[in-house]
Amino acid sequence: MLPTAEKQLIAKKLQSQINALQGLGKQSCNDAEGSFEPFASAFPGRIFPIGAVHEFVSYEPTESASTNAFITALAGKLIKKGGLCLWVGNTKIFTPGLKHFGFEPDRIVFINAPKHKEALWILEEALKCEALTAVVGEIKELSFTESRRLQLAVERSGVTGFVHRHQPFVENAVACTARWKVVPQISLSENDLPGVGSYCWNVQLLKVRNGKSRSWQIGWLDKTFVPVSNENLSIELTKKRHVG
Repeated sequence: MLPTAEKQLIAKKLQSQINALQGLGKQSCNDAEGSFEPFASAFPGRIFPIGAVHEFVSYEPTESASTNAFITALAGKLIKKGGLCLWVGNTKIFTPGLKHFGFEPDRIVFINAPKHKEALWILEEALKCEALTAVVGEIKELSFTESRRLQLAVERSGVTGFVHRHQPFVENAVACTARWKVVPQISLSENDLPGVGSYCWNVQLLKVRNGKSRSWQIGWLDKTFVPVSNENLSIELTKKRHVG
């Protein structure tokens, strides 16, 4: 008989293959390091899905900016060991600030595509390209058929897609693995001192295939997601100061 550890390894591989067939993506090589915690806990097997399409919705300009920042943080986790990201859309990203989220300037390419059909075509073709690690697309509308084409593309290539829909007419059903909403929160600073503190978001996982809807109060500090509370932030800032 096979040892218990070997059986568990075989079962884990089989579950990973089943998840991929169900459109849940693949296991991230960074999961073991906790790169996608605490979000991974809401997905089947506590695995944050890569090689899948994640949908984000926003309505206010502040929500749009926070959503782009959160997407950048997630994508930065994927390319931190090398890889390329393509960003498609009519974006106004402040590129010098990307390093704060783990991006080096030579790891991301922007394509300005203000027309919906052009952006959608580029997005689909990019998601088919195995040379890319992550693709971000800013489009307003996405039909179920269009989303299915995107999902099929990533299932073949293994690329991770992030689709940001700003002010969609309706939050219609799509074939994406998960639907997210990111709302900005008041930033927190050390000892409640005045001034601009760390990024802070209310991250809502609205829908997830075979998983659980969740929400988190999350801060971004030293290229890491940190659960938000004055106590936690104070501890993390103290650690950072001592390391520095």
